[in-house]
Amino acid sequence: MPIHILPQDVADKIAAGEVIERPASVVKELIENSLDAGATDIRIEIADGGKRLIRVIDNGKGIPAHEAPLAFQRHATSKIRSADELEHIATLGFRGEALAAISAVSKATLITRTPEASAGIEIKLEGSKLLSQRSIGTPPGTSLTIEHLFWNTPARLKFLRTDATEAGHISKIVTRYALAYPDVRFSYISRGRLSFQTPGSGDRMAALVKVYGAEIAAQMLPVHPATDAISPEIQVSGFVSAPSLHRANRSYIELFINHRYIQDRNLTYAIIQAYHTLLMVGRYPLAVLFIDMPPELVDVNVHPTKAEVRFRQASMVFRAVQRAVHSALQGLAPITRELQTEPPPGPWGQRRQILMQAGQEQTTPGQLAMDLYRQGAHLAGDETPLVGQDTVTAPPRPHPPQPDEGRLPPLRPVGQIAATYLIAEGPDGMYLIDQHAAHERILFEKIMKAAQQPIARQQLLQPVPIELGTQLAGLIAEHLDALQKSGFNIETFGEGSYLLRAVPAFMGKQDPQRLLEEVAAGLADRNDLIGEAREEAIVTTICKRLAIKGGQVLSVAEQRELLRQLEQCDNPRSCPHGRPTMLHLSANALERQFGRLGA
Repeated sequence: MPIHILPQDVADKIAAGEVIERPASVVKELIENSLDAGATDIRIEIADGGKRLIRVIDNGKGIPAHEAPLAFQRHATSKIRSADELEHIATLGFRGEALAAISAVSKATLITRTPEASAGIEIKLEGSKLLSQRSIGTPPGTSLTIEHLFWNTPARLKFLRTDATEAGHISKIVTRYALAYPDVRFSYISRGRLSFQTPGSGDRMAALVKVYGAEIAAQMLPVHPATDAISPEIQVSGFVSAPSLHRANRSYIELFINHRYIQDRNLTYAIIQAYHTLLMVGRYPLAVLFIDMPPELVDVNVHPTKAEVRFRQASMVFRAVQRAVHSALQGLAPITRELQTEPPPGPWGQRRQILMQAGQEQTTPGQLAMDLYRQGAHLAGDETPLVGQDTVTAPPRPHPPQPDEGRLPPLRPVGQIAATYLIAEGPDGMYLIDQHAAHERILFEKIMKAAQQPIARQQLLQPVPIELGTQLAGLIAEHLDALQKSGFNIETFGEGSYLLRAVPAFMGKQDPQRLLEEVAAGLADRNDLIGEAREEAIVTTICKRLAIKGGQVLSVAEQRELLRQLEQCDNPRSCPHGRPTMLHLSANALERQFGRLGA
Protein backbone atom coordinates (compact mmCIF):
# COMPACT_ATOMS: atom_id res chain seq x y z
CA MET A 1 0.00 0.00 0.00
CA PRO A 2 1.49 3.39 -0.94
CA ILE A 3 2.10 6.09 1.66
CA HIS A 4 -0.78 8.55 1.83
CA ILE A 5 -2.25 11.18 4.13
CA LEU A 6 -5.17 9.95 6.24
CA PRO A 7 -8.50 11.72 5.81
CA GLN A 8 -9.20 14.33 8.50
CA ASP A 9 -12.09 12.41 10.09
CA VAL A 10 -9.95 9.25 10.40
CA ALA A 11 -7.08 11.21 11.94
CA ASP A 12 -9.50 12.84 14.40
CA LYS A 13 -10.89 9.47 15.49
CA ILE A 14 -7.40 8.04 16.00
CA ALA A 15 -6.44 11.07 18.09
CA ALA A 16 -9.67 10.75 20.07
CA GLY A 17 -8.82 7.15 20.92
CA GLU A 18 -5.68 8.30 22.73
CA VAL A 19 -7.54 10.76 24.95
CA ILE A 20 -11.10 9.40 25.26
CA GLU A 21 -11.11 5.84 26.54
CA ARG A 22 -14.57 5.72 28.12
CA PRO A 23 -17.30 8.14 29.33
CA ALA A 24 -15.29 8.85 32.49
CA SER A 25 -12.52 10.28 30.28
CA VAL A 26 -14.98 12.81 28.87
CA VAL A 27 -16.13 13.82 32.34
CA LYS A 28 -12.53 14.24 33.46
CA GLU A 29 -11.62 16.54 30.59
CA LEU A 30 -14.75 18.66 30.96
CA ILE A 31 -14.33 19.04 34.73
CA GLU A 32 -10.73 20.11 34.22
CA ASN A 33 -11.85 22.76 31.71
CA SER A 34 -14.40 24.03 34.21
CA LEU A 35 -11.82 24.24 36.99
CA ASP A 36 -9.36 26.04 34.73
CA ALA A 37 -12.15 28.51 33.95
CA GLY A 38 -12.42 29.39 37.64
CA ALA A 39 -15.76 27.66 38.28
CA THR A 40 -16.99 27.41 41.87
CA ASP A 41 -20.11 25.35 41.06
CA ILE A 42 -19.92 22.34 38.71
CA ARG A 43 -22.88 20.12 37.89
CA ILE A 44 -22.37 16.74 36.18
CA GLU A 45 -25.33 14.86 34.71
CA ILE A 46 -25.18 11.45 33.02
CA ALA A 47 -27.60 8.94 31.55
CA ASP A 48 -26.97 5.28 30.68
CA GLY A 49 -23.55 5.34 32.29
CA GLY A 50 -22.54 8.35 30.17
CA LYS A 51 -23.04 6.51 26.88
CA ARG A 52 -26.22 8.37 25.97
CA LEU A 53 -25.70 11.65 27.81
CA ILE A 54 -23.00 13.59 29.63
CA ARG A 55 -23.65 17.19 30.59
CA VAL A 56 -21.26 19.41 32.56
CA ILE A 57 -22.48 22.85 33.61
CA ASP A 58 -20.29 25.41 35.39
CA ASN A 59 -20.34 29.05 36.46
CA GLY A 60 -16.84 29.79 35.17
CA LYS A 61 -15.76 32.71 33.03
CA GLY A 62 -17.12 31.18 29.82
CA ILE A 63 -15.80 31.41 26.25
CA PRO A 64 -16.11 34.57 24.12
CA ALA A 65 -18.60 34.05 21.28
CA HIS A 66 -16.05 34.63 18.53
CA GLU A 67 -13.67 32.04 20.05
CA ALA A 68 -16.24 29.31 20.72
CA PRO A 69 -15.99 27.56 17.30
CA LEU A 70 -12.19 27.60 17.57
CA ALA A 71 -12.35 25.65 20.87
CA PHE A 72 -13.20 22.44 18.96
CA GLN A 73 -10.19 22.65 16.67
CA ARG A 74 -7.19 20.40 17.40
CA HIS A 75 -4.37 22.05 19.36
CA ALA A 76 -6.55 25.07 20.16
CA THR A 77 -5.97 26.17 23.76
CA SER A 78 -5.96 29.25 25.96
CA LYS A 79 -3.64 27.66 28.54
CA ILE A 80 -0.21 28.09 26.92
CA ARG A 81 1.29 30.07 24.03
CA SER A 82 4.88 28.80 23.69
CA ALA A 83 7.02 25.73 24.37
CA ASP A 84 8.72 27.57 27.23
CA GLU A 85 5.48 27.51 29.20
CA LEU A 86 5.56 23.69 29.21
CA GLU A 87 8.28 23.99 31.86
CA HIS A 88 5.88 25.43 34.44
CA ILE A 89 2.31 24.35 33.66
CA ALA A 90 -0.10 25.64 36.31
CA THR A 91 -3.38 24.55 34.68
CA LEU A 92 -5.00 21.12 34.46
CA GLY A 93 -5.34 21.25 30.68
CA PHE A 94 -2.85 22.60 28.16
CA ARG A 95 -2.71 20.44 25.01
CA GLY A 96 -5.84 21.69 23.26
CA GLU A 97 -6.92 18.14 22.28
CA ALA A 98 -9.81 17.32 24.62
CA LEU A 99 -12.75 19.12 22.98
CA ALA A 100 -11.58 18.17 19.49
CA ALA A 101 -11.28 14.51 20.52
CA ILE A 102 -14.68 14.49 22.27
CA SER A 103 -16.53 16.12 19.38
CA ALA A 104 -14.96 13.67 16.91
CA VAL A 105 -16.74 10.69 18.53
CA SER A 106 -19.99 12.24 19.76
CA LYS A 107 -22.78 14.73 19.15
CA ALA A 108 -21.83 17.84 21.12
CA THR A 109 -23.72 20.99 22.10
CA LEU A 110 -21.87 23.95 23.63
CA ILE A 111 -23.68 26.83 25.33
CA THR A 112 -21.45 29.50 26.83
CA ARG A 113 -21.38 33.17 27.83
CA THR A 114 -18.80 35.44 29.43
CA PRO A 115 -19.94 37.78 32.25
CA GLU A 116 -19.30 40.81 30.05
CA ALA A 117 -21.40 39.61 27.10
CA SER A 118 -25.11 40.43 26.79
CA ALA A 119 -25.87 37.08 25.14
CA GLY A 120 -24.30 33.70 24.82
CA ILE A 121 -23.69 31.36 21.91
CA GLU A 122 -24.90 27.84 21.12
CA ILE A 123 -22.85 25.57 18.86
CA LYS A 124 -23.85 22.07 17.75
CA LEU A 125 -21.40 19.57 16.27
CA GLU A 126 -21.65 16.00 15.08
CA GLY A 127 -18.46 14.02 14.50
CA SER A 128 -16.35 17.23 14.44
CA LYS A 129 -18.66 18.79 11.82
CA LEU A 130 -20.29 22.10 12.71
CA LEU A 131 -24.07 21.80 12.30
CA SER A 132 -25.36 25.08 13.66
CA GLN A 133 -24.38 28.25 15.50
CA ARG A 134 -26.68 30.88 17.04
CA SER A 135 -26.93 33.47 19.79
CA ILE A 136 -28.82 32.41 22.90
CA GLY A 137 -29.77 33.77 26.30
CA THR A 138 -27.92 31.94 29.05
CA PRO A 139 -26.32 32.72 32.43
CA PRO A 140 -22.55 33.27 32.57
CA GLY A 141 -20.55 30.07 32.39
CA THR A 142 -20.45 27.03 30.15
CA SER A 143 -22.71 24.07 29.50
CA LEU A 144 -21.38 21.25 27.34
CA THR A 145 -23.67 18.35 26.43
CA ILE A 146 -22.18 15.16 24.95
CA GLU A 147 -24.70 12.72 23.47
CA HIS A 148 -24.32 9.25 21.96
CA LEU A 149 -20.64 8.83 22.72
CA PHE A 150 -18.79 6.64 20.17
CA TRP A 151 -21.83 6.59 17.86
CA ASN A 152 -19.50 6.67 14.85
CA THR A 153 -16.86 4.29 16.29
CA PRO A 154 -18.81 1.10 17.09
CA ALA A 155 -15.60 -0.84 17.69
CA ARG A 156 -14.90 1.34 20.73
CA LEU A 157 -18.53 1.33 21.84
CA LYS A 158 -18.76 -2.46 22.10
CA PHE A 159 -15.81 -2.55 24.52
CA LEU A 160 -17.61 -0.40 27.08
CA ARG A 161 -18.90 -2.15 30.21
CA THR A 162 -22.39 -2.05 31.72
CA ASP A 163 -24.06 1.25 32.54
CA ALA A 164 -23.47 0.69 36.26
CA THR A 165 -19.77 0.02 35.72
CA GLU A 166 -19.27 3.11 33.57
CA ALA A 167 -21.24 5.21 36.07
CA GLY A 168 -18.95 3.89 38.79
CA HIS A 169 -15.88 5.12 36.89
CA ILE A 170 -17.47 8.55 36.50
CA SER A 171 -18.28 8.65 40.22
CA LYS A 172 -14.61 8.03 41.01
CA ILE A 173 -13.57 10.96 38.81
CA VAL A 174 -16.08 13.31 40.45
CA THR A 175 -15.16 12.32 44.01
CA ARG A 176 -11.45 12.73 43.31
CA TYR A 177 -11.88 16.28 42.08
CA ALA A 178 -14.21 16.97 45.01
CA LEU A 179 -11.35 16.04 47.36
CA ALA A 180 -8.82 18.10 45.43
CA TYR A 181 -11.06 21.20 45.20
CA PRO A 182 -13.08 21.47 48.43
CA ASP A 183 -13.90 25.11 47.65
CA VAL A 184 -15.86 24.03 44.55
CA ARG A 185 -19.39 22.70 44.86
CA PHE A 186 -19.75 19.48 42.89
CA SER A 187 -23.17 17.96 42.07
CA TYR A 188 -23.38 14.57 40.38
CA ILE A 189 -26.71 13.46 38.92
CA SER A 190 -27.10 9.91 37.59
CA ARG A 191 -30.34 8.57 36.12
CA GLY A 192 -32.11 11.77 37.15
CA ARG A 193 -31.19 11.47 40.82
CA LEU A 194 -28.67 13.41 42.85
CA SER A 195 -26.00 10.86 43.77
CA PHE A 196 -23.33 13.10 45.23
CA GLN A 197 -22.92 16.72 46.29
CA THR A 198 -20.27 18.62 48.22
CA PRO A 199 -20.86 21.87 50.12
CA GLY A 200 -18.03 23.74 48.39
CA SER A 201 -17.17 25.42 51.69
CA GLY A 202 -13.41 24.95 51.36
CA ASP A 203 -13.38 22.46 54.26
CA ARG A 204 -11.49 19.40 53.02
CA MET A 205 -12.75 17.29 55.91
CA ALA A 206 -16.34 18.01 54.83
CA ALA A 207 -15.48 16.74 51.35
CA LEU A 208 -13.82 13.69 52.89
CA VAL A 209 -16.99 12.91 54.84
CA LYS A 210 -19.08 13.14 51.67
CA VAL A 211 -16.76 10.80 49.77
CA TYR A 212 -15.92 8.17 52.41
CA GLY A 213 -18.66 8.58 55.00
CA ALA A 214 -18.51 9.94 58.54
CA GLU A 215 -17.31 6.70 60.16
CA ILE A 216 -14.25 6.33 57.94
CA ALA A 217 -13.49 10.07 57.97
CA ALA A 218 -13.44 9.99 61.79
CA GLN A 219 -10.59 7.44 61.64
CA MET A 220 -8.44 9.48 59.26
CA LEU A 221 -5.42 11.31 60.66
CA PRO A 222 -4.54 14.77 59.35
CA VAL A 223 -1.22 15.24 57.60
CA HIS A 224 -0.33 18.84 58.36
CA PRO A 225 1.77 20.75 55.82
CA ALA A 226 5.20 21.52 57.23
CA THR A 227 8.37 22.98 55.79
CA ASP A 228 11.00 20.29 55.43
CA ALA A 229 14.64 21.25 55.93
CA ILE A 230 15.81 18.95 53.12
CA SER A 231 13.12 19.85 50.56
CA PRO A 232 11.40 23.08 51.68
CA GLU A 233 9.78 23.60 48.27
CA ILE A 234 7.74 20.37 48.64
CA GLN A 235 4.73 20.38 50.96
CA VAL A 236 2.60 17.33 51.73
CA SER A 237 -0.84 17.55 53.34
CA GLY A 238 -4.04 15.56 53.50
CA PHE A 239 -5.24 12.54 55.47
CA VAL A 240 -4.07 9.00 56.19
CA SER A 241 -5.89 6.25 58.03
CA ALA A 242 -5.10 5.07 61.52
CA PRO A 243 -3.48 1.59 61.53
CA SER A 244 -6.78 0.11 62.71
CA LEU A 245 -8.39 1.13 59.39
CA HIS A 246 -7.05 -0.74 56.38
CA ARG A 247 -8.09 -2.41 53.16
CA ALA A 248 -7.13 -5.46 51.12
CA ASN A 249 -5.72 -3.45 48.18
CA ARG A 250 -4.05 -0.14 47.30
CA SER A 251 -7.04 1.40 45.54
CA TYR A 252 -7.85 3.66 48.49
CA ILE A 253 -4.56 5.55 48.18
CA GLU A 254 -5.26 8.80 46.30
CA LEU A 255 -2.41 11.09 45.24
CA PHE A 256 -2.60 14.65 43.92
CA ILE A 257 0.21 16.83 42.57
CA ASN A 258 -0.69 20.51 42.53
CA HIS A 259 -4.39 19.48 42.72
CA ARG A 260 -3.95 17.07 39.78
CA TYR A 261 -4.82 13.40 40.39
CA ILE A 262 -1.91 11.12 39.50
CA GLN A 263 -0.88 7.48 39.70
CA ASP A 264 2.63 6.81 40.96
CA ARG A 265 3.84 3.45 42.27
CA ASN A 266 6.86 4.90 44.03
CA LEU A 267 4.83 7.39 46.05
CA THR A 268 2.25 4.71 46.86
CA TYR A 269 5.11 2.54 48.13
CA ALA A 270 6.39 5.48 50.20
CA ILE A 271 3.03 5.67 51.99
CA ILE A 272 2.93 1.92 52.61
CA GLN A 273 6.51 1.96 53.92
CA ALA A 274 5.55 4.62 56.47
CA TYR A 275 3.20 2.02 58.01
CA HIS A 276 6.05 -0.48 58.42
CA THR A 277 5.19 -2.94 61.26
CA LEU A 278 1.87 -1.14 61.87
CA LEU A 279 -0.17 -3.16 59.35
CA MET A 280 -0.48 -6.87 58.67
CA VAL A 281 1.06 -8.26 55.51
CA GLY A 282 -1.39 -7.90 52.64
CA ARG A 283 -3.27 -4.97 54.19
CA TYR A 284 -3.00 -1.38 52.95
CA PRO A 285 -3.90 2.02 54.38
CA LEU A 286 -6.32 4.64 53.14
CA ALA A 287 -4.72 7.92 52.14
CA VAL A 288 -5.63 11.18 50.43
CA LEU A 289 -2.42 13.15 49.99
CA PHE A 290 -1.87 16.50 48.29
CA ILE A 291 1.67 17.31 47.20
CA ASP A 292 2.36 20.94 46.35
CA MET A 293 5.55 21.95 44.61
CA PRO A 294 6.75 24.48 42.02
CA PRO A 295 5.40 23.47 38.57
CA GLU A 296 8.91 23.46 37.08
CA LEU A 297 9.85 20.50 39.32
CA VAL A 298 7.26 18.17 37.77
CA ASP A 299 6.62 17.24 34.14
CA VAL A 300 2.93 16.57 33.47
CA ASN A 301 3.38 16.28 29.70
CA VAL A 302 4.12 12.54 29.83
CA HIS A 303 0.91 10.65 29.08
CA PRO A 304 -2.19 11.52 26.99
CA THR A 305 -4.44 11.20 30.05
CA LYS A 306 -1.99 13.21 32.22
CA ALA A 307 -2.32 10.58 34.99
CA GLU A 308 1.44 9.92 35.03
CA VAL A 309 4.08 12.55 35.79
CA ARG A 310 7.85 12.75 36.11
CA PHE A 311 9.69 14.47 38.95
CA ARG A 312 12.93 16.32 38.56
CA GLN A 313 13.94 15.07 42.03
CA ALA A 314 11.93 11.90 42.53
CA SER A 315 13.88 10.73 45.59
CA MET A 316 13.19 14.00 47.43
CA VAL A 317 9.45 13.73 46.75
CA PHE A 318 9.53 10.11 47.94
CA ARG A 319 11.22 11.11 51.21
CA ALA A 320 8.90 14.07 51.75
CA VAL A 321 5.81 11.86 51.42
CA GLN A 322 7.23 9.15 53.65
CA ARG A 323 8.26 11.64 56.35
CA ALA A 324 4.89 13.39 56.28
CA VAL A 325 2.93 10.14 56.70
CA HIS A 326 5.34 8.90 59.34
CA SER A 327 4.90 12.13 61.34
CA ALA A 328 1.11 11.72 61.26
CA LEU A 329 1.47 8.16 62.59
CA GLN A 330 4.20 8.87 65.11
CA GLY A 331 1.87 9.51 67.99
CA LEU A 332 0.15 6.18 67.38
CA ALA A 333 3.25 3.98 67.63
CA PRO A 334 2.66 1.10 70.06
CA ILE A 335 4.24 1.54 73.49
CA THR A 336 6.61 -1.24 74.53
CA ARG A 337 5.38 -2.87 77.72
CA GLU A 338 7.51 -4.37 80.45
CA LEU A 339 7.72 -8.14 80.65
CA GLN A 340 4.55 -9.49 82.22
CA THR A 341 3.97 -12.64 84.18
CA GLU A 342 0.29 -12.60 83.25
CA PRO A 343 -0.69 -14.81 80.29
CA PRO A 344 -1.65 -12.99 77.08
CA PRO A 345 -5.37 -12.26 76.64
CA GLY A 346 -7.61 -14.27 74.34
CA PRO A 347 -8.32 -17.99 73.85
CA TRP A 348 -4.66 -19.07 73.95
CA GLY A 349 -4.08 -17.14 77.18
CA GLN A 350 -6.98 -18.96 78.84
CA ARG A 351 -5.79 -22.34 77.58
CA ARG A 352 -2.24 -21.56 78.69
CA GLN A 353 -3.51 -20.65 82.17
CA ILE A 354 -5.34 -23.97 82.45
CA LEU A 355 -2.21 -25.86 81.38
CA MET A 356 -0.05 -23.90 83.84
CA GLN A 357 -2.42 -24.68 86.72
CA ALA A 358 -2.48 -28.32 85.68
CA GLY A 359 1.29 -28.42 86.08
CA GLN A 360 1.09 -27.00 89.61
CA GLU A 361 -1.90 -28.99 90.86
CA GLN A 362 -2.80 -32.65 90.95
CA THR A 363 -5.02 -32.63 87.85
CA THR A 364 -5.96 -35.82 86.06
CA PRO A 365 -5.67 -35.96 82.25
CA GLY A 366 -9.44 -36.37 81.97
CA GLN A 367 -10.10 -33.31 84.14
CA LEU A 368 -7.54 -31.28 82.16
CA ALA A 369 -9.28 -32.19 78.89
CA MET A 370 -12.63 -31.18 80.36
CA ASP A 371 -11.25 -27.82 81.51
CA LEU A 372 -9.78 -27.09 78.08
CA TYR A 373 -13.04 -28.06 76.42
CA ARG A 374 -15.23 -25.90 78.66
CA GLN A 375 -13.02 -22.93 77.84
CA GLY A 376 -14.19 -23.14 74.18
CA ALA A 377 -17.58 -24.86 74.51
CA HIS A 378 -19.51 -21.58 74.75
CA LEU A 379 -19.10 -21.11 70.97
CA ALA A 380 -21.94 -23.54 70.33
CA GLY A 381 -23.32 -24.23 73.80
CA ASP A 382 -22.20 -27.86 73.48
CA GLU A 383 -21.27 -29.61 76.72
CA THR A 384 -20.47 -33.04 75.28
CA PRO A 385 -17.17 -34.13 76.85
CA LEU A 386 -14.16 -34.41 74.58
CA VAL A 387 -12.81 -37.47 76.35
CA GLY A 388 -14.84 -40.35 77.75
CA GLN A 389 -14.49 -41.76 81.24
CA ASP A 390 -12.68 -44.88 80.05
CA THR A 391 -9.93 -45.35 77.50
CA VAL A 392 -10.64 -48.07 74.95
CA THR A 393 -7.93 -49.58 72.80
CA ALA A 394 -8.88 -49.44 69.16
CA PRO A 395 -8.94 -52.75 67.28
CA PRO A 396 -6.46 -53.37 64.47
CA ARG A 397 -7.33 -51.28 61.44
CA PRO A 398 -7.63 -52.84 57.97
CA HIS A 399 -6.00 -51.08 55.01
CA PRO A 400 -8.83 -49.38 53.09
CA PRO A 401 -8.61 -48.40 49.42
CA GLN A 402 -7.35 -44.90 48.58
CA PRO A 403 -10.09 -42.26 48.23
CA ASP A 404 -10.89 -40.74 44.87
CA GLU A 405 -9.97 -37.17 43.99
CA GLY A 406 -13.54 -35.88 44.42
CA ARG A 407 -15.61 -35.87 47.58
CA LEU A 408 -14.23 -36.68 51.00
CA PRO A 409 -14.88 -39.92 52.84
CA PRO A 410 -16.72 -39.73 56.18
CA LEU A 411 -14.41 -38.15 58.76
CA ARG A 412 -14.33 -38.42 62.55
CA PRO A 413 -13.17 -35.35 64.48
CA VAL A 414 -10.28 -36.11 66.80
CA GLY A 415 -9.44 -32.64 68.05
CA GLN A 416 -8.14 -29.17 67.30
CA ILE A 417 -4.59 -27.85 67.29
CA ALA A 418 -3.51 -24.22 67.73
CA ALA A 419 -7.23 -23.33 67.63
CA THR A 420 -6.82 -23.22 63.84
CA TYR A 421 -6.53 -26.77 62.45
CA LEU A 422 -8.85 -29.73 62.90
CA ILE A 423 -7.47 -33.23 63.26
CA ALA A 424 -9.78 -35.83 61.75
CA GLU A 425 -9.61 -39.56 61.09
CA GLY A 426 -10.83 -41.11 57.89
CA PRO A 427 -10.88 -44.68 56.61
CA ASP A 428 -7.60 -44.00 54.81
CA GLY A 429 -5.59 -42.14 57.45
CA MET A 430 -5.33 -38.75 59.11
CA TYR A 431 -6.52 -35.35 57.84
CA LEU A 432 -5.26 -31.99 59.07
CA ILE A 433 -7.86 -29.39 58.04
CA ASP A 434 -7.58 -25.59 57.98
CA GLN A 435 -10.88 -24.59 59.58
CA HIS A 436 -10.96 -21.12 57.96
CA ALA A 437 -10.22 -22.40 54.44
CA ALA A 438 -12.69 -25.26 54.87
CA HIS A 439 -15.48 -22.95 56.01
CA GLU A 440 -14.73 -20.59 53.09
CA ARG A 441 -15.24 -23.48 50.67
CA ILE A 442 -18.51 -24.48 52.36
CA LEU A 443 -19.93 -20.94 52.26
CA PHE A 444 -18.75 -20.39 48.68
CA GLU A 445 -20.57 -23.43 47.32
CA LYS A 446 -23.70 -22.62 49.31
CA ILE A 447 -23.88 -19.12 47.87
CA MET A 448 -23.03 -20.17 44.30
CA LYS A 449 -25.77 -22.82 44.43
CA ALA A 450 -28.33 -20.31 45.69
CA ALA A 451 -30.18 -20.42 42.34
CA GLN A 452 -31.02 -24.10 42.95
CA GLN A 453 -31.28 -23.83 46.72
CA PRO A 454 -31.88 -20.28 47.98
CA ILE A 455 -29.77 -19.19 50.92
CA ALA A 456 -31.64 -18.91 54.20
CA ARG A 457 -32.03 -15.29 55.32
CA GLN A 458 -32.40 -13.88 58.79
CA GLN A 459 -34.90 -11.03 58.76
CA LEU A 460 -33.94 -8.16 61.04
CA LEU A 461 -36.51 -6.86 63.53
CA GLN A 462 -35.72 -3.33 62.39
CA PRO A 463 -33.95 -2.28 59.19
CA VAL A 464 -30.38 -1.19 59.87
CA PRO A 465 -29.31 2.04 58.14
CA ILE A 466 -25.80 1.75 56.70
CA GLU A 467 -23.73 4.80 55.79
CA LEU A 468 -21.00 3.89 53.32
CA GLY A 469 -19.94 7.18 51.77
CA THR A 470 -20.31 7.94 48.08
CA GLN A 471 -17.31 5.94 46.86
CA LEU A 472 -18.20 2.70 48.64
CA ALA A 473 -21.92 3.12 47.98
CA GLY A 474 -21.25 3.35 44.26
CA LEU A 475 -19.42 0.01 44.30
CA ILE A 476 -22.17 -1.64 46.32
CA ALA A 477 -24.82 -0.29 43.92
CA GLU A 478 -22.89 -1.74 40.99
CA HIS A 479 -23.01 -5.24 42.50
CA LEU A 480 -26.33 -5.07 44.33
CA ASP A 481 -27.84 -8.03 42.44
CA ALA A 482 -24.98 -10.34 43.44
CA LEU A 483 -25.27 -9.23 47.07
CA GLN A 484 -29.02 -9.91 47.04
CA LYS A 485 -28.31 -13.38 45.68
CA SER A 486 -25.78 -13.92 48.48
CA GLY A 487 -28.44 -13.65 51.16
CA PHE A 488 -28.63 -9.92 51.85
CA ASN A 489 -31.74 -7.80 51.48
CA ILE A 490 -30.54 -4.26 50.79
CA GLU A 491 -32.44 -1.19 49.65
CA THR A 492 -31.08 2.19 48.61
CA PHE A 493 -31.85 4.85 51.20
CA GLY A 494 -30.69 8.21 49.94
CA GLU A 495 -27.25 9.46 48.99
CA GLY A 496 -24.52 7.03 50.04
CA SER A 497 -26.91 5.10 52.33
CA TYR A 498 -28.67 1.74 52.36
CA LEU A 499 -31.26 -0.02 54.48
CA LEU A 500 -30.32 -3.56 55.45
CA ARG A 501 -33.44 -5.67 56.03
CA ALA A 502 -32.00 -9.19 56.10
CA VAL A 503 -28.64 -10.95 56.31
CA PRO A 504 -27.51 -14.50 55.47
CA ALA A 505 -28.57 -16.89 58.21
CA PHE A 506 -24.99 -18.16 58.60
CA MET A 507 -23.63 -14.64 59.12
CA GLY A 508 -23.70 -14.89 62.91
CA LYS A 509 -22.59 -11.80 64.79
CA GLN A 510 -20.60 -10.26 61.94
CA ASP A 511 -20.97 -6.51 61.48
CA PRO A 512 -22.89 -6.09 58.17
CA GLN A 513 -21.41 -2.65 57.47
CA ARG A 514 -17.84 -3.91 57.89
CA LEU A 515 -18.69 -6.81 55.56
CA LEU A 516 -20.07 -4.51 52.85
CA GLU A 517 -17.00 -2.26 53.17
CA GLU A 518 -14.76 -5.32 52.78
CA VAL A 519 -16.66 -6.41 49.68
CA ALA A 520 -16.40 -2.93 48.16
CA ALA A 521 -12.68 -2.74 48.91
CA GLY A 522 -12.11 -6.13 47.33
CA LEU A 523 -13.89 -5.05 44.15
CA ALA A 524 -12.28 -1.62 43.85
CA ASP A 525 -9.41 -2.80 41.68
CA ARG A 526 -11.10 -5.75 39.93
CA ASN A 527 -12.36 -3.88 36.86
CA ASP A 528 -10.91 -6.60 34.64
CA LEU A 529 -13.53 -9.11 35.75
CA ILE A 530 -16.92 -9.45 34.13
CA GLY A 531 -19.91 -11.77 34.34
CA GLU A 532 -19.47 -14.94 36.37
CA ALA A 533 -15.84 -14.14 37.23
CA ARG A 534 -16.87 -10.89 38.90
CA GLU A 535 -19.74 -12.60 40.71
CA GLU A 536 -17.35 -15.23 42.04
CA ALA A 537 -14.98 -12.49 43.21
CA ILE A 538 -17.83 -10.91 45.20
CA VAL A 539 -18.84 -14.22 46.74
CA THR A 540 -15.21 -15.07 47.57
CA THR A 541 -14.83 -11.78 49.43
CA ILE A 542 -18.03 -12.41 51.38
CA CYS A 543 -16.93 -15.93 52.30
CA LYS A 544 -13.54 -14.74 53.49
CA ARG A 545 -15.21 -12.28 55.82
CA LEU A 546 -17.86 -14.66 57.19
CA ALA A 547 -15.78 -17.82 57.57
CA ILE A 548 -14.56 -19.10 60.93
CA LYS A 549 -11.22 -17.51 61.71
CA GLY A 550 -7.97 -19.11 62.77
CA GLY A 551 -7.60 -18.94 66.54
CA GLN A 552 -11.29 -19.67 67.17
CA VAL A 553 -11.83 -22.63 69.49
CA LEU A 554 -14.50 -25.03 68.25
CA SER A 555 -16.51 -27.50 70.27
CA VAL A 556 -16.69 -31.15 69.22
CA ALA A 557 -20.19 -30.56 67.86
CA GLU A 558 -18.93 -27.63 65.78
CA GLN A 559 -15.98 -29.67 64.48
CA ARG A 560 -18.30 -32.51 63.56
CA GLU A 561 -20.72 -30.22 61.71
CA LEU A 562 -17.91 -28.44 59.85
CA LEU A 563 -16.53 -31.78 58.65
CA ARG A 564 -19.98 -33.01 57.66
CA GLN A 565 -20.61 -29.93 55.49
CA LEU A 566 -17.13 -30.14 53.97
CA GLU A 567 -17.80 -33.75 52.97
CA GLN A 568 -20.81 -32.57 50.95
CA CYS A 569 -18.81 -30.02 48.93
CA ASP A 570 -18.07 -30.65 45.27
CA ASN A 571 -14.48 -29.37 45.62
CA PRO A 572 -13.62 -29.82 49.29
CA ARG A 573 -9.83 -29.87 48.90
CA SER A 574 -9.28 -26.17 48.15
CA CYS A 575 -10.76 -22.86 49.27
CA PRO A 576 -12.18 -20.32 46.74
CA HIS A 577 -8.78 -18.60 46.65
CA GLY A 578 -7.07 -21.82 45.58
CA ARG A 579 -5.33 -22.61 48.87
CA PRO A 580 -5.56 -26.20 50.12
CA THR A 581 -8.11 -26.85 52.84
CA MET A 582 -6.37 -29.96 54.17
CA LEU A 583 -3.29 -32.12 54.38
CA HIS A 584 -3.72 -35.88 54.15
CA LEU A 585 -1.39 -38.41 55.75
CA SER A 586 -2.31 -41.96 54.79
CA ALA A 587 -2.12 -44.89 57.17
CA ASN A 588 0.71 -46.35 55.10
CA ALA A 589 2.66 -43.10 55.42
CA LEU A 590 2.18 -43.17 59.18
CA GLU A 591 3.41 -46.74 59.35
CA ARG A 592 6.50 -45.82 57.32
CA GLN A 593 7.25 -42.91 59.66
CA PHE A 594 6.99 -45.17 62.72
CA GLY A 595 8.96 -47.99 61.08
CA ARG A 596 6.09 -50.45 61.27
CA LEU A 597 6.11 -51.57 57.62
CA GLY A 598 7.55 -55.05 57.31
CA ALA A 599 7.58 -55.51 61.11
